[in-house]
Amino acid sequence: MVNPGGPGASAVDTVADMGTALADTEIGRRFDLVGFDPRGIGYSTPQLRCRTDADIDAYRREPMVDYSPTGIAHIEDVYRWFGQRCLDQLGAPFLAGLGTDTAADDMDTVRAALGEEQLSYLGFSYGTALGTAYAERYPDRVRAMVLDGALDPAVDPIERNIAQLAGFQGVFDEYATDCARSPACPLGTDPAAFVSRYHELIDPLVQRPGATSDPRGLSYSDAITGTANALYSKRYWPYLTSGLLGLAHGTDAGDLLMLADNYLGRDADGRYSSQQDAFTAIRCADGRFSPDPAVWVDADRRTRAAAPFLEYGSFTGYAPRDICALWPVSSTREPHPAVSPGPGKVIVVSTTRDPATPYQAGVNLAAQLQAPLVTLEGSQHTVVFNGDACVDTSVLAFLTDLTQPPPGLRC
Repeated sequence: MVNPGGPGASAVDTVADMGTALADTEIGRRFDLVGFDPRGIGYSTPQLRCRTDADIDAYRREPMVDYSPTGIAHIEDVYRWFGQRCLDQLGAPFLAGLGTDTAADDMDTVRAALGEEQLSYLGFSYGTALGTAYAERYPDRVRAMVLDGALDPAVDPIERNIAQLAGFQGVFDEYATDCARSPACPLGTDPAAFVSRYHELIDPLVQRPGATSDPRGLSYSDAITGTANALYSKRYWPYLTSGLLGLAHGTDAGDLLMLADNYLGRDADGRYSSQQDAFTAIRCADGRFSPDPAVWVDADRRTRAAAPFLEYGSFTGYAPRDICALWPVSSTREPHPAVSPGPGKVIVVSTTRDPATPYQAGVNLAAQLQAPLVTLEGSQHTVVFNGDACVDTSVLAFLTDLTQPPPGLRC
């Protein structure tokens, strides 16, 4: 069984793609690959869709960077509107049932329907949270579990966000250093000026969209989203450079818009998948978010320090609360360490410079599960069956024969 993460990504689509790629491998020969879309996601019904395509397009045009009291009131009104749309479309019972623990119960229902006594599982990113929840609730049903791009279930949402932003800053710095090898780099060649030069290019988008061949233009929000998407994998870096060059020259910054569309699930016809609405609703169902504004002022101060390239303006002493602090359905789920399903059942894979799921989270999760940690030296988000022979060999041996990787394996 496979879950690609998100939350909100379709496991059905992922397995359809993986099945083709892995059909002639040992995994394809030994296993049936199964993906199920959790509640509200992908092909499951009802689909978790709160906003229309036009709503999302309008949402993307909102810069939401005015951290004055008036600006914050507007941002929080937008967040409340989003939550109310979900409540109106889907109802409180459905929203309350979107958490990871419920998805783990559904996963066991799928296992039982398949007639399997135990399951083998491969979870990427958020899929590691689903895997750890399943292992805690159904330890005897776990045969083998590979968790790649780990989330640490013991940390609260603010600490997780700050660690993630620091990871993105690290990969942004690595991207900028690589870009600077070319004299044409839009960020220049002085490492001390990379962040300030980036802001010179994108901050004006708050007032006026950047030029693109698409009539929408490039909003500030889309520039940030497109940049973040590019930092997930080095194969996207040329598109980031192209988009920033377009901003620098006042020409076509369309590659940044393309990266944002890709991340947000917008197709060429302007239709969106439900992934972003699902991401927000599941995140809000999975954790408790303080309603105290002072908590979010402190979080803003810390996030600015963690990721200067994402900072707009200066710290004002005011900040909006997270959308989940204003969500119409509250969660009672508390952070807690993962519980091992037993020796020899789990391995954790983590990449040293993963921007989205920082390496330390993998170290922590492996320790909590008393599981081996396979480390990839690199800058990308998740790695299993993505071209690294060292990682894939150890994962294949574990999934097929339950062979444990060598202690401290680094690839």
